[in-house]
Amino acid sequence: MVEHRMIDVNGIRLHIAEEGEGPLVVLLHGFPESWHSWRHQFGPLAAAGFRVVAPDQRGYGRSDHPEDVAAYSILHLVGDVIGLIHALGEREAFVVGHDWGAPVAWHTALLRPDVVRGVAGLSVPPPFRGDRPPLAAMEERFGGRFYWNYFNRPGVADAEFARDPRTALRTLLYSGSGDSPGRPDPALVSDPARGWLADMTDPEELPAWLTEEDLDELTANYAKGFTGALNWYRNLDRNWELTAAWQDAVISVPALYMYGDRDLVASFPGTPELIARLPELLPDLRRAPIELPGCGHWTQQERPAEVNAALVDFLTELRG
Repeated sequence: MVEHRMIDVNGIRLHIAEEGEGPLVVLLHGFPESWHSWRHQFGPLAAAGFRVVAPDQRGYGRSDHPEDVAAYSILHLVGDVIGLIHALGEREAFVVGHDWGAPVAWHTALLRPDVVRGVAGLSVPPPFRGDRPPLAAMEERFGGRFYWNYFNRPGVADAEFARDPRTALRTLLYSGSGDSPGRPDPALVSDPARGWLADMTDPEELPAWLTEEDLDELTANYAKGFTGALNWYRNLDRNWELTAAWQDAVISVPALYMYGDRDLVASFPGTPELIARLPELLPDLRRAPIELPGCGHWTQQERPAEVNAALVDFLTELRG
């Protein structure tokens, strides 16, 4: 059974869910999610002989929500992962991330390869650092309509999501999934005055992979609002500055990457080219990038059987 508790890490308190015994596997969720996005992975990974821990990352759920926007930089987020591993009494761990959790996992492996035994990313490939601040680049390319730039308008997206959190979450989860018919530019805000969700579809029925109980759990995790979660996006340019010392660095630890062929992230500018180069950019990539047909953005929720099988194979091989 999954158990829950609070744990002190780097001056903040994190809520964690955990199950199993054995080598530690840390599962890192993305936006707009929580530990619950890994609900299908706990049992299979624990049954395979691993200790599985999924935190609500800072700014999410029952974990602390620092007020300072700068407290959500990539160095803070990586520090939380390393601090969590050590607070759990371990010297090293496997780290798996989805969506925003993937860049945190990739950076943890990049910055602390002595702690990370293996890293897996779902949806978002390794964030190899470009030559320009990302917000400025997207502002110029899309005239401020890219959702990263929209999220950086103080209080705007916060208010849009907070007006009706359950509807906002339902709409976003469905529209980003492989079940949605989609729209031409899902990452663009056609009219900032109407908001990002205005062109998305609120489904009459939930897709098979998402229940009303799942939506209840997720909605409850945003009782403190969305600002903490959105502050991750408000550090994109700061992260670019902070990681200058790792320009052109590669992740040396064993790696795995999976994504859905209907994931909007896979269509982002430069992402297809990046995925094609992963065998070159990840020296210890254990398998070719795994593409899941018909899968949208919510990889481990939409395709739990395939994700679990790949993770168990990857982790078991590395455990020896």
